[in-house]
Amino acid sequence: MDTMTDLFRRFEKLNRIGASLSNESNIDRLLENILVAAKTITHADGGTLYRVSEDQRSLRFEIVRTDSLKIAFGGATGEPISAKFNDLPLYRDNGEVNNSLVAAYSAVHAETVNIADAYVAEGFDFSGTRKFDQVTGYRSKSFLTVPMKNHDNEIIGVLQLINAIDQTTGVVCEFSDADQRLAESLASQAAVALTNRFLVNQLQELFEAFITLINLANNEKSPYTGGHCQRVPSLTMMLADAVNATKDGVFADFSMSERDRYELKIAGLLHDCGKVTTPVHVVDKATKLQTIFDRIELLDTRFEAVRRDAELNMLRAVLEGVDRHAAEQRLQERLCAIDLDRDFLRHVNVGGESMKPEDQARVLRISQDYRWCNTAGMMVDFLTDDELENLTIRAGTLTQAERETINYHIVATIKMLESLPWPKHLKRVSEYAGGHHERMDGKGYPKGLKGEEMSVQARIMGIADIFEALTACDRPYKQGMKLSEAMRILENFSKNGHIDPDLFEVFVKQKVYRKYAEQYLNASQIDEVS
Repeated sequence: MDTMTDLFRRFEKLNRIGASLSNESNIDRLLENILVAAKTITHADGGTLYRVSEDQRSLRFEIVRTDSLKIAFGGATGEPISAKFNDLPLYRDNGEVNNSLVAAYSAVHAETVNIADAYVAEGFDFSGTRKFDQVTGYRSKSFLTVPMKNHDNEIIGVLQLINAIDQTTGVVCEFSDADQRLAESLASQAAVALTNRFLVNQLQELFEAFITLINLANNEKSPYTGGHCQRVPSLTMMLADAVNATKDGVFADFSMSERDRYELKIAGLLHDCGKVTTPVHVVDKATKLQTIFDRIELLDTRFEAVRRDAELNMLRAVLEGVDRHAAEQRLQERLCAIDLDRDFLRHVNVGGESMKPEDQARVLRISQDYRWCNTAGMMVDFLTDDELENLTIRAGTLTQAERETINYHIVATIKMLESLPWPKHLKRVSEYAGGHHERMDGKGYPKGLKGEEMSVQARIMGIADIFEALTACDRPYKQGMKLSEAMRILENFSKNGHIDPDLFEVFVKQKVYRKYAEQYLNASQIDEVS
């Protein structure tokens, strides 16, 4: 018999259990805690927790525990639920309720079933239980089967307890009325806790799906951006974990919880979301003259027109009495010069790390030396002002205006992220994502922050963004650098105030670059780093 002292103690334990369930975020641990708690407050030797399937047609085994047999399946600590635990059908093939199975009956009818002895109970099929007992030598006797009903009055699972143990004698006994009330109360609290956790997880999945959608939009617009938006967060987390593991030096006191890691991960995934506003012809500009198409072909057409004019001028000169041999000689020299200038413009159109001043001067000379007759019959300069500006770009393929357009993406990113009602554990997403183009010396953008004004996380993402850009092999305007070359540039950046030198030291010592390279770089890019 239950004493008042024992009941009071168990009610107190129930209250503590209810509070702890609401704080558990891991579904597997939550399910395990529910079953273990139910077994504890009812003094049950074994138990099973079932979840109703998504189609509402069956019960799925989630947790199985039997202390005396040392059986532990499912949850956070047990063996994986094996295929031998088949789902229990709630309905027969003809559509009738499967009332022969006590767990199915409890779920469909939303009733608690308390059985003193399964071997003599009427109305339920315990043949499977008997077979289990024959194999194991166990004696399944008392059963307490409780439906788990959420706040919407929906059955989401079933809690089944087996073999109540008398605390005085140690003998198997039936579950008391107090056991039943305690189990029903726990099942109710557990159902609400489970439902809340499922809802939180669903909202999180929906949120992450929206992030994926944004990155998909960027990827559809530019595959180069899409790849970047996946690799930067990965490298960010690699370096963050390396810093978190550092137990001495500058980062000895730096630590990140799982929530902190998730916040940084989300920031990494969204760090370039503002590029959805950047024109695709700027993002994907592979050559200096590229817009919707590469305008170098227009220059080829003009050169052909210039060649045609040179040939016509030669013929006119011959007709006017000029020595034909001399005229043809001058024509070949002219055509050779035209071809050299055409090849030169095609070469400089590709872009590169730097353009020599003398090459810039040559582009200007070509623009002034050649004139051509356009479709309107007018003689015009060989290069337009826009073409001249693009072909004399000192480094890369972007004009200053286009660079400003590209750089605006971080402003757009900050505006987009700051407009969202972030929950408490994601409050710094916009700060982390919006700071990856800032520099230690304050010469970055958009806010010109200095090192001490930036979080460690933002500085980590800054290194990840640069290293990914240097080594990326899917950019239309450059080849991915070898590992040693990228590390050399990054080292120079650490010395000149561009990136955090302490973080770079961790990047090197923990060989984060190597881990990233093995996962994302082509084999031809991976060389020795001194």
